[in-house]
Amino acid sequence: MPREGYQEKLEALREDVLYMSEVVLERLRMGLDALETKDEDLAWEVIEGDDEVNQLYLDLEQDCIDLLALQQPVASDLRFIAASFKIITDLERIADLATNLGEYTHEAERDLYPDVDIQEIGTLVIEMVEAAMAAYDEEDPDACLAISEQDDTIDDRCEAASGTIVRDLIEREVDDETGEEEIEQLMADVSRLLLTVRDLERVGDHAVNIAARTLYMVENDDGLIY
Repeated sequence: MPREGYQEKLEALREDVLYMSEVVLERLRMGLDALETKDEDLAWEVIEGDDEVNQLYLDLEQDCIDLLALQQPVASDLRFIAASFKIITDLERIADLATNLGEYTHEAERDLYPDVDIQEIGTLVIEMVEAAMAAYDEEDPDACLAISEQDDTIDDRCEAASGTIVRDLIEREVDDETGEEEIEQLMADVSRLLLTVRDLERVGDHAVNIAARTLYMVENDDGLIY
C-alpha cells in the first residue's frame, strides 16, 4: 500500500471511531430519556439499535487487525491503532449499558426517590465520554488527566445515590397490611434503581479507560492504565 493510502486509512480509522462514539452517545441519551419518561417505544429503539453498534465494532475491529497485519506499524502509529482498538471496545460496552437502561424502562413502575437525580448523573457521564473522545480526536494529554480526576466526582455522586436508596429502604415501614406483591414490587424497583446507578458509574469508568488509552497513544504514558 502506498504511504499516502496508509495515512488515509489511519485518518479514516480515527473518523470512524469518532462516528461510533456519536452513535453510542446518542443511544445513551435515548436510554436516559426513555427511563425518565417511561417511553417504552424509545426503550425498544435503544435495545434494537444495539445491533448497529455491534456491527460498527466488528467492522472497526477488522480495520485495526488489517492495519496491524498488513502494515506492521511502529511507534506512534502502532500506539494509535492499539488505542483505537481498545477505545472501540469501551464504546461497545457503553452501548451495552445504554441497552440496560432501555430494559430497565420496561421494568420501571414508579419513581421512588426524587432526591436521586439519575438524569444529572447521566448528563455528567455523557460529558465525560464526550470529553474523552475530544481528547482522542485532538490528542490532548491534559484533557485525559482532567477526565480521570472528574471520575472521583462521579464515584461520589453514585455512592451518595446508592446510599440514599439503601438507607430509605431500611427505614421504610412495612407492616402486616403490606401485601407480598407490593413488597416484591418495591424490591424490584429498588434493585432496578441501584443497577441504573451502577451502570452509569461504569460509563464513567469507560470514559476514564478511553482517556487512559489516549494518553498512552499521545505520550506513551501508561500512568492511567494501571
